Amino acid sequence: MTPQNASRAGQPAAASDLVDVPHLVASYYEIEPDPENIDQQVVFGTSGHRGSSLKAAFNQAHILATTQAIVDYRRSQGYDGPLFIGRDTHGLSEPAWCSALEVLAANDVQVLVDSADGYTPTPAVSHAILRANKGRTTGSGLADGIVVTPSHNPPTDGGFKYNPPHGGPADSDATKVIAQTANDYLRGALQGVQRVPFARARAAAGSYDFQSNYVEDLVNLVDVAAIKSAGVRIGADPLGGASVAYWGAIADHFGLDLTVVNPLVDPTWRFMTLDWDEKIRMDCSSPYAMASLIDKRDVYDLATGNDADSDRHGIVTPDAGLMNPNHYLAVAIQYLYGGARPGWSSRRVGKTLVSSSMIDRVVASIGADLWEVPVGFKWFVPGLLDGSVGFGGEESAGASFLRTDGSVWTTDKDGIALALLASEILARTGETPSQHYAKLVAEHGDPAYARIDAPANREQKAKLAALSPDDVTSTSLAGQQISAKLTRAPGNDAPIGGLKVVTQDAWFAARPSGTEDVYKIYAESFRGTDHLAQVQTEAKEIVAAALGG
Repeated sequence: MTPQNASRAGQPAAASDLVDVPHLVASYYEIEPDPENIDQQVVFGTSGHRGSSLKAAFNQAHILATTQAIVDYRRSQGYDGPLFIGRDTHGLSEPAWCSALEVLAANDVQVLVDSADGYTPTPAVSHAILRANKGRTTGSGLADGIVVTPSHNPPTDGGFKYNPPHGGPADSDATKVIAQTANDYLRGALQGVQRVPFARARAAAGSYDFQSNYVEDLVNLVDVAAIKSAGVRIGADPLGGASVAYWGAIADHFGLDLTVVNPLVDPTWRFMTLDWDEKIRMDCSSPYAMASLIDKRDVYDLATGNDADSDRHGIVTPDAGLMNPNHYLAVAIQYLYGGARPGWSSRRVGKTLVSSSMIDRVVASIGADLWEVPVGFKWFVPGLLDGSVGFGGEESAGASFLRTDGSVWTTDKDGIALALLASEILARTGETPSQHYAKLVAEHGDPAYARIDAPANREQKAKLAALSPDDVTSTSLAGQQISAKLTRAPGNDAPIGGLKVVTQDAWFAARPSGTEDVYKIYAESFRGTDHLAQVQTEAKEIVAAALGG
C-alpha cells in the first residue's frame, strides 16, 4: 500500500499511538456484543475471527461461544484426540486463551498448552498437529488446534483461528458452521456454553514442548549445516511476536551466527515504526513497519522479520533493503525447484491468483506446473499434505514448503522457515535473494505491482463477489487485448470471490474487503509504472461497468 499521509510513516511510534492495554483487556470482559449487529458477530475471514474488544468485536462472549462451537464441530467430525492451543503476544491473546481453556476443559477436551507457558507461533501449532497425526487421516485420536492471534493486525485487535487435523487453516465449510453456531450461542445469551473456572481448566491441561519439537526438526527442512559452515551473519527481528524465543533457540541449537535484533515483548508495540497509514502494525512485508531493521541491513549478511504469530516473513538484504514479498517467492521457487531439493518428486507450485506473474514465468522456465488458487492459504493444504505441491505461497508474504525428503512440513504459513531458507540460499549460492531476483528480472522482465482500494458499499461488494466472466464486456485493458476473464481459479476451479482480468503483459484482480466499505484492486504490469497506473484506472472502470455503473 502507498501511504495516504506519509508524514510519520516509518517513524517511531509516539506515546499517543499506543493502546491503553488495561482498558483493552477490561473491555474484553466488560463489553457485551450485540448479536444482531453484523459488526459484532463472529465472522471467520481467510484466517479466523478478528476484531477489537473496544469495538465489541472481540470480547469474552465471542470466545466462549466460538470455543463451544469448535467443540461441537470437532465432535460432529469425530475428532477426539488432543487439541493443541497456542497464543501470540497481542494484549487480547492471553485473555482469549484463558476463556478458551475454560470451555475446552468443561467439555472434557484433552488440551495441550506450551510446556514453558510461552508464546507459540502458528507454524509450531501446525507442526504439532501433523506430528501427532502422522500416518493417519481418519479414526479415533485425531488431533487439531487453536491459535489465538490476529496475525500482523494492530495492538488493539485479537484473533482466534481453528486448525483441524490436516494442520492448516479450516476451510470455509468448517468456518461457516463454526461461525453460525457461535452466533447462535451469542443470540441465546450463551445458553449451552459449558465453562469451568480458569484455575481448574489450567490444572487439567497437559503440556507440549512446541519449541523444541519444532526447532530440532528444522534440520529436515533447511540446510542449517550450510548456513553454519558459510558463517552467514543473520539478524532476526521477531517484531515483538511469538517467534522471540524460537530464534534464540535456533541460534543455540544449530550454532548459527544469529542475533535476535529485538527480544522485547510489549503489547503496546511501542518499539515499532508506524506503517503506511500511521498505525502500529507488525507487517514484516511493509517497508514502513520494518524501517528499523532496514536501517540495520549493513550490519548483517541477511536480516529477517516475522509478524506477531510468525506465519509471515520479511527478507532484508544489504544490497536491496526489504524485498517485495512477490520477489522473494519467485526466488525461493527458482531455488527449490532448480536442484536444491533432489528428494522432491513434486513439480507443482502453488500460488494465489493475486501473486506476481513473475512466478508464472519462473515456473514455466524451470518446467514445473503452476497451480493457481484463490486468496487464502487454506487452498494449499491438500497439496502440501500429500506432497503433490512442493511450495505454496501467497502475495502477503506467507508460504510453506516440503521437507527435504518431499514430505509435509507444515500446512500453515511458516515465516520462520522462509526466513531460514533465505540464509540457505545465500550460504549455498554466495548470492543474496535480491541478487537472485535481479537475474530473474534480466531474464523475464521487471514487473510493477501494487494494491489499491476503491469504495464499495455492502451491496456492491456482494455483487462483485458473485460476478461471472460474461459480466465483463470490455475486450481490452490498458491497450492490450484481454486474454482471460476469471471468476474461478484456474488451479482448482474454486470461486475467487471477485474478478481477475489478464492480458499478455498485465493483469488486475478485484476482491471485496471483508471488513471495510472498499474493494481491493491488485494489479501488475511488465510494461512499467505508468502502464500499471493505466491498468488500475481502467480496472475501476471495468468493475464499475460490471456492477452496473
